[in-house]
Amino acid sequence: MRAVVRAETWPIRGGFRIARGARAAAEVVVVQLHDETWVGHGECVPYARYGESVDSVRTEIEAVCRTLQSSGGREEVLAMPAGAARNAIDCALWDLEAKRAGKPVWELVGLGCPPVEVRTMRTVSVDTAERMKAEAADLANARVIKVKVDGGADLDRIAAVHEAAPKAELVIDANEAWSPEQLARWLPLLRKLGVAVIEQPLPAGDDAALDGLERAVPICADESFHDRRSFAGIEGRYDMVNIKLDKAGGLSEALYCIGEARRLGLPVMVGCMVSTSLAIEPALLLTSDAEYVDLDGPLLLETDREGALHDRKAGLLRPSSSIWGAA
Repeated sequence: MRAVVRAETWPIRGGFRIARGARAAAEVVVVQLHDETWVGHGECVPYARYGESVDSVRTEIEAVCRTLQSSGGREEVLAMPAGAARNAIDCALWDLEAKRAGKPVWELVGLGCPPVEVRTMRTVSVDTAERMKAEAADLANARVIKVKVDGGADLDRIAAVHEAAPKAELVIDANEAWSPEQLARWLPLLRKLGVAVIEQPLPAGDDAALDGLERAVPICADESFHDRRSFAGIEGRYDMVNIKLDKAGGLSEALYCIGEARRLGLPVMVGCMVSTSLAIEPALLLTSDAEYVDLDGPLLLETDREGALHDRKAGLLRPSSSIWGAA
């Protein structure tokens, strides 16, 4: 089996800002796995928060792919650390397996039907309250809006977004930027501002501060949840988990995690990094079991991959068999 690995840069429409900083483009790594007949494709997003870079992920992918067996190699891939590199290889293997078997990936993983059109939540980046209000006004018809905050004047920002889009549910994503004191002080006020979920308000190392905390809205684990090993650390502290392929290390692990979350009675959000539709197509297989879908990564880009069928204006994600996962 031969692997081709490359880095790509995709400009973001208007930029993207969260608590950890701003970006003008999505930096992704793409892997193509070639056998004698077929090519499997996968994409990942290296994330500095987890010690990843484009160079480190490319190096990891190339090292593993040199030893992949032509018959598959999924067991070897699952022995890798969870993260972006494993995600790209795992998804490429699923795509390759579908082509070899003459069956789509949704059928190979045991789903009863193919993924269907789904509406994703939309994102308002961190900015001044006035600018966030204007951005939210353009998304006023969205059912769910994710509001990025950073621990500053966040109540003003949330109130401004709620005023601009009063019918939308708000998911507040602090990306670990709040303190336990801020969380305790602001929690009782958020429900009246249209907030339905708070995502990762505290640093992952401060999870114990959630023990016994009364909450008016549920709290979702993101940076505190990666793969199956994370369940023990979030038990009794979080009310929901955000499953992302780049954190879990691929579709195989994400499928396990979503099944385990269901067994434990934990609602699921399916999330993503800012990426192209090649990274989103595998995640669409998880959406039927998710309470919240946060897969607007490609909708944030200036352009997407050829063959993408999504509707940016309506926030609708439509699976494209020409990109990934088809026989």
